[in-house]
Amino acid sequence: MDFVMKQALGGATKDMGKMLGGEEEKDPDAAKKEEERQEALRQQEEERKAKHARMEAEREKVRQTIRDKYGLKKKEEKEAEEKAAMEQACEGSLTRPKKAIPRGCGDDEEDEESILDTVLKYLPGPLQDMFKK
Repeated sequence: MDFVMKQALGGATKDMGKMLGGEEEKDPDAAKKEEERQEALRQQEEERKAKHARMEAEREKVRQTIRDKYGLKKKEEKEAEEKAAMEQACEGSLTRPKKAIPRGCGDDEEDEESILDTVLKYLPGPLQDMFKK
């Protein structure tokens, strides 16, 4: 019977045996091979990260030469300088820049008027009444 089954399935009886609940063949070196595979993966990942770090360092050198050549500043440095300038100008100064004035302070009531209200102010009386209704 096994011979007929092997011939019918084309030699796939090992896989059929596993699917039907048969015993699996265990490789005695499977754990060792898996450990070696995991170690190889870790090593590849470390090499990839090192390569990426080297490439990024080279890119940063090129960026810095361009910054030096054209007198540009890093984004972080520029933001820090702007922030320091804003704080310095705000301390006890009556002429601070508009950006330094917090929202809600000052004469913002006029800005809250709608365009329609400003147009209605300049219309004659009867037209104003007509639009208000």
